[in-house]
Amino acid sequence: MPKVSSTGGAPRKQGFNKSGHSMNPERSKDGLKGVAKPRTKGTIKRLQMYRNFKAKRDKKGNILTPAPFQGKLPQGTQARVEPNQKWFGNSRVISQNALQKFQTELGAAVKNPYQIVLKPTTLPVTLLNEKAKYARVHLLDTESFDSVFGPKKSRKRPNLSVRGLEELSELAQEKEKTYSNEKDSNIVRDNEGIKDLPRDWVMGAGQSKRIWNELYKVVDSSDVLLQTLDARDPMGTRSAYLENYLKTEKPYKHLIFILNKVDLVPTWVTQRWVALLSKEYPTVAFHASLTHPFGKGSLINLLRQFAKLHVDKKQISVGFIGYPNVGKSSIINTLRSKKVCKVAPIAGETKIWQYITLMRRIYLIDCPGVVYPSAETDTEKVLKGVVRVELVNNPEDYIPAVLERVRKEYIVKTYKVNEWTDPNDFLEKMAQRSGRLLKGGEPDISSVAKMVLNDWQRGKLPFFVCPPGFEVGLNASEESNTETNVSIVQDFRKIKVGLDYEGNDVKELEPIKNVDKAVEEYKNIDEDNSQVEYPIGDTEKDDDSDDSSDFSSFYSDMDTTYEEEKEYVVSASGDFKVEKVNKGSKTTKKQPVNNTTKSLTSKQKRAQERAQKRKKIGSNFYEVTNVKNRNRKKKKL
Repeated sequence: MPKVSSTGGAPRKQGFNKSGHSMNPERSKDGLKGVAKPRTKGTIKRLQMYRNFKAKRDKKGNILTPAPFQGKLPQGTQARVEPNQKWFGNSRVISQNALQKFQTELGAAVKNPYQIVLKPTTLPVTLLNEKAKYARVHLLDTESFDSVFGPKKSRKRPNLSVRGLEELSELAQEKEKTYSNEKDSNIVRDNEGIKDLPRDWVMGAGQSKRIWNELYKVVDSSDVLLQTLDARDPMGTRSAYLENYLKTEKPYKHLIFILNKVDLVPTWVTQRWVALLSKEYPTVAFHASLTHPFGKGSLINLLRQFAKLHVDKKQISVGFIGYPNVGKSSIINTLRSKKVCKVAPIAGETKIWQYITLMRRIYLIDCPGVVYPSAETDTEKVLKGVVRVELVNNPEDYIPAVLERVRKEYIVKTYKVNEWTDPNDFLEKMAQRSGRLLKGGEPDISSVAKMVLNDWQRGKLPFFVCPPGFEVGLNASEESNTETNVSIVQDFRKIKVGLDYEGNDVKELEPIKNVDKAVEEYKNIDEDNSQVEYPIGDTEKDDDSDDSSDFSSFYSDMDTTYEEEKEYVVSASGDFKVEKVNKGSKTTKKQPVNNTTKSLTSKQKRAQERAQKRKKIGSNFYEVTNVKNRNRKKKKL
């Protein structure tokens, strides 16, 4: 109840004391004790707003004083939309011909992997897609609103194919006449005591829910996806499910093929597979190695192109996906020129995804190998390297497939076993030759079979899948993609094949188009330092540091190695020559001094000398040294 004054006047207003209350903006702020920052006028207004923000209620919850905008409208009023022209400002009307032209051009750009839609429009493009239109269920075509709502609505009745018991009995008799036991899938059949064994759990490698969760993390976090393929069997290590998933669900993400392990196949096979795969997606031939890489410069240039395309982003992420044991982690180590990811010549070494910094604007994401559940046999899984050999039961069952795929000349050259009648005879002779015997001199067939499978998976046995149409030369359209937005030019003559192929497996390379362009990229890359992003080393360098020292380390890891350095010379007539410079000769140590070297500072000269020296790869001290008593000879302070 409001207080009444003793004199019997009007009730006193409930409010704040105007003199010195903290909610009085006109109060004097002099001599305030214990107040560091008095409330300003704006703060007081905001607090007053909070007081009236909620509705006042009684104990039962009934509203005594409604909150702002909570009161009821008086009777007879009607809410209307303001008739403003801005509601119709963004409306556009186009003709049917312009709409069809837009559909065809956008569809061609989306389907072409070499063209990139950087900023898709905010228009409902899915409504323009004809396939999406007809894929929707048109419910009104089957049941209209009149038959469901309103006075003409009709109840749903069960749709029976018969009207009575007589028709039902006739239908049963007809089906009994046409019934056959052979076509019945529900009948229990006698298998005569023969039953297929359940599939071994090892063959489910790369299909667990945990690994698929890691894959979707990498796909969602990446702007560019690199699918790594094995050069020995590119089509066998492709994942059609992942490609379809990216086409339908993530069409704005870029997909690139990396043809790894090109040092295990002849060079003409690499050239043919790159030409065939480039029709679908940009393809780069690669050899993962810390000392003698191939394709490293081309891949870095390609990633730099994608980084320049996404100028609006602070950095881009590049995810590596593919089958197990195709070399995803090895490619990352090659790009960084040091061991940043754990690698092993067995499947399933990478367990979780890893973030690795390549450059200031490019980050790499390593992913465990993933295998989509398909109709692959156990033999195909073992020979593709999906399964670890030490976990395989009965490894001798897969040796016949190895002997069928590898030519006999290579088997004799590798294992020095000249003749054999069947796979068991081959394993027995090999066990006797390698000394793998059990008690009584019996051959240890299981261990010898595992040794052969390990050699197969690790690339010691020469084998490759012939590309289709390898008897005919390359067409002009297959040689290079000159009209594409993404340029990839590689000189396949610089691939160092580690295996010795003979006979029909050795063929000459097709003439490489635009090889001068590939050479110019490596020659001019030193001149155009302003457009290059240098790799980040172990320590961050200042902005004022010399760029030539950063670039020298980057250039030393290109496709051309310093152990066998080549100089590319283009004569005035346009002829292309390759001059070889031996490392041990005196000419490499004392190069003729030209005008450019004279103008270099001492710091730049030291950077050039460091770049010309071969990189030394150190070993871990704790792996090669007995560190049990490492502090024994330590000097006392």
